[in-house]
Amino acid sequence: MRPVLPSDRVHPAIAHKLGGRHTDLVDEVEAAIAANDVVVVGMAQNPHPRQARRLLDKRGVPYAYLEYGSYVTTWRRRNALKMWSGWPTFPMIFVKGTLIGGASDLEKLAESGELDTLLAG
Repeated sequence: MRPVLPSDRVHPAIAHKLGGRHTDLVDEVEAAIAANDVVVVGMAQNPHPRQARRLLDKRGVPYAYLEYGSYVTTWRRRNALKMWSGWPTFPMIFVKGTLIGGASDLEKLAESGELDTLLAG
């Protein structure tokens, strides 16, 4: 797991700024995760979310897709998702509420058969 700065090492005057920015995005992703077995969080112009969606479409796996901006727009808002999940890139793919990684990670799970196991569970 990634290290996270402990709250006792954050000055009280700025504590309210940690985690309070763009929580609407995090809430939206959380709601999608609660309502769908598979959620793909992506961004425009990035080929990897498309790659993941194509794989899911080909396998007939239903999913929710949330898209937040492009390389030049809303990057600050997307940072809230990166900080929340700890995942540094898009897409962020969730299966049954668990972050499984990005497009290449999804491909590996599909090839190994583990994706079917996760979806059945």
